[in-house]
Order: sequence, then C-alpha cells, then structure tokens
Amino acid sequence: MKRLAIITTHPIQYYAPVFRLLHQRGNISVKVFYTWGDGAMQKHDPGFNRIIEWDIPLLDGYPYEWVVNTSTDPGSHHFKGIINPALNSQVAAWQPDALLVFGWAYSSHLGVMRHFKNKLPVYFRGDSTLLDERSGLKSAIRSLFLKWVYKHADHAFYVGTNNRRYFEAYGFELSRLTFAPHAVDNERFADNRTAGALKLRHDLGIDADDILVLFAGKLEEKKSPGLLLNAFLNLPPGNVHLLFAGSGNLKQYLEDKAFGNKHVHFIDFQNQQQMPVIYQACNLFCLPSKGPGETWGLAVNEAMAGGKAVLVADKVGCAIDLVKPGYNGYIFKSGDENSLLTCLTELTRSKKILEKFGENSGKIIADWNFKKIAEAIENKLTE
Repeated sequence: MKRLAIITTHPIQYYAPVFRLLHQRGNISVKVFYTWGDGAMQKHDPGFNRIIEWDIPLLDGYPYEWVVNTSTDPGSHHFKGIINPALNSQVAAWQPDALLVFGWAYSSHLGVMRHFKNKLPVYFRGDSTLLDERSGLKSAIRSLFLKWVYKHADHAFYVGTNNRRYFEAYGFELSRLTFAPHAVDNERFADNRTAGALKLRHDLGIDADDILVLFAGKLEEKKSPGLLLNAFLNLPPGNVHLLFAGSGNLKQYLEDKAFGNKHVHFIDFQNQQQMPVIYQACNLFCLPSKGPGETWGLAVNEAMAGGKAVLVADKVGCAIDLVKPGYNGYIFKSGDENSLLTCLTELTRSKKILEKFGENSGKIIADWNFKKIAEAIENKLTE
C-alpha cells in the first residue's frame, strides 16, 4: 500500500476529518506530522482574542506524530514560528512514497519541500488567490520568489477557481493540478438543530416571521463587519434583524455604533458544537470581507450546508464557485456599501425567496465534501 506523509501545522476542523477518512477508507496509508508541536492544542487566537480549544475530536481515527518545534515564538502567524530540526528525519524514518505539505510559508515546511524534492513526489495544498494582488516592483519580486518556491512541488491540489488561477500564475501547468474542493463537515451542519435555533431566536427576541441576517466569525477589519452594520442600519424599517456571532478587536466599536438598536444583536465566540445552531437560526448569512487574505471563507460552506442563502463580497475566494446570483444569493462589490445595501434590500424583502435560495445552497454544497478531497489524493498517489 502506498504511504503518504502529511505535513501540516496543527489539527483543525477542516482537515482532520479528511485525514480520518483517508485512514478509514484504507486505499492508502497516511501519517500526519504536526509541526507546531503539542502546544497547538491550546493556542491563543489573536483574531478571537482568546485561547481556543475546539470541542470536537481532531486527533481521533488516524495516525499522527507531534514534531518538536524549537521556535522561540511558536505559531502559524509567521515564517519562523515553525522550526523543526528533526522533521526531515522523522518523515524519512516512516519511509513514505510521497509527501503532502499544507502551506509553504513556515521555515520547516519550505525546508521539507526542498529536502525531499527529487527524492519523493512532493504534493502541495494551499488556498491562496490573486484577489489581493497589486502591480509594482514588490509584486514582481514576489512573483519570482513564488515561482521558485513552487518549483519544489511536483503537484498541487487546488480548492477552487481562484486558487487554480493562482497556481497557474506561479508556474503550475494544468497537468500538475488536481481539484480537491475546500469542504466542511456538511452532515454536521445539515443535521436538524431546529429546537436550538428556535430557542436562540426566542432568547434574542426575534419572532418566527422575522428575518435574521448573520455574521459569524472574527470581528476584525479584513472581514468588514462595520460595512455590514452600516448597510443594515440604512435598511428601511421592518422585521429584519442582524446578529454578530464572534469576538475580535472591532466588537466594542460595533456595539457602540449599534447601541440602542433592538434589531442588532451580539453573542460571543461559539465553539463548533454550537455553530450549526447559529447558522440554522438565521435566514441569510453574510460574509462582507474586503481582505487581504480572505482566501476562501469556509463559513460560507457551513452556512450553505445548513441550508441558508448567502451574501458574499467579491474579495472572498469562494464567491465565484459557491454563490450563484439569483439562485442561492448574491455577490456584492467589496467595500462598496451601496452595493451591499442593494443586495441586502433585495434579499430581505421576502422570507420565501430566502428559503428557496437556502434549499439551492444545500444542493450546490453537496458536491463540496471531504470524500472528493480524499478521492483526489488517493487517485494521485496511486496513479
């Protein structure tokens, strides 16, 4: 059986289920090497401004090893945050047939790609896009550097259209690219949580006939929650509510701006077990990000799996693939409050339209699943 060594920083809810599925299917042998070290299980997330410990199992059902990280400032927030002197030898000792590296922008990840290039097939997974690219000297230098980086990867698994365009721009021919969709646990978010959703709406004072718009994520500048609040406050008076679910450095600003408005609500960071309830309580999910760095927006997958209409900015990487204007939602121009307000006004005029769009979201997202990722990896390794 072919053996695949997987190099990634730390366990997260979007990748661990894929590793588990690959192991369960038994078509290839996998081992995951976590390069942050075991300290990653309780990490401080500056975006949420708290220690994050997920409430779903992320290490069950597949083989893994912690790799000692000697960085003085460990983490995935900078290049020198992942330094693993023993990584190459640990990987070699397992005798893999190929490597799959998640992200190159860490010292040891780039190092392992360079070390095993021409020794083993090196596969790469990342979700970068060209959406934030600018022209100029810095951009030209960066382009040359990235083309050099990706010469150390034999093949890449792209997550969607914008990511494929990025890989093509930096030297990957189509023959070196395979589609492996960005995905979430669709079944978990689709599982019926109606009782909890109704209770949440009741606790917030939102009637059954009211429309609830949801923002769920970090309350930070790049996600533009302030733009959404401004547009919402300019909607005609009616039965529409807005819920911010999350934490971050903009929370106080948003609360101050919405002070006294009984149609704007806030709840703190919610862990994974509660998130399906949050999505199912809403009628419309909005991700208004302006970037830079909103490479995909997996919250959109989650909302769609929960059967919800979506309103997404054009700087969000997933928009081009997941949002079908007039079918399951709309795409608006990033940073343009008038564009957002126009779409928000159109979408909130009818709860029945939102319900139909939500059904359509469920149909679209069904094909963006973990099984497709596992099949893409298996097929490449065993071809």
